[in-house]
Amino acid sequence: MRIAEISRKTAETSIDVRVNLDGTGVYNISTGIGFFDHMLEQLSRHSLIDLDVKTVGDLHVDQHHTTEDTGIAIGEAVAKALGDKRGISRFGEVHSPMDETLTRVALDISGRPFLVWKVEIGMPRLGEWDTELIEHWFHSFAGAAGITLHVETLYGANNHHIVESCFKGLARALRQAVQIDARKSDAIPSTKGTLGG
Repeated sequence: MRIAEISRKTAETSIDVRVNLDGTGVYNISTGIGFFDHMLEQLSRHSLIDLDVKTVGDLHVDQHHTTEDTGIAIGEAVAKALGDKRGISRFGEVHSPMDETLTRVALDISGRPFLVWKVEIGMPRLGEWDTELIEHWFHSFAGAAGITLHVETLYGANNHHIVESCFKGLARALRQAVQIDARKSDAIPSTKGTLGG
């Protein structure tokens, strides 16, 4: 089983994360931000990655550190669980519909972190979550996980649907990319022989 735990403690946040890449989408999430919790639950359920997250952050300041550091910790846990990435399918691409919204997510577990974000959110908050931090979460996650990640909402009107389609799209693309390719389960999927830069 590809399982990893990360404990990240700073003056701003205290975070404990556990992932099981070969899970069934079981989750236990607590960040102190309700809509953020809901999105991380979607990430776990639709990727089939078991995800435990306990974040205690300086929400009396704002939500920035909680959002950013949680993204970093989850990304670090995914990278640790992947190990040398031997046998993974590596790439994932999905179109993620939610009612009137359609988002495309494509990713490469390349070891070269990069985010392309083409998503417009038309309100400052969803629930109590500051929506300008949503892109920042994706950036933090991709950077820590070592993933090249492209997220583009092709169309949509409802802001909740737009954001949820992004997280569900990431989940389903991750599910494809982290799965073991039975035809090459002993090989690192790169002509360089390594994935890391």
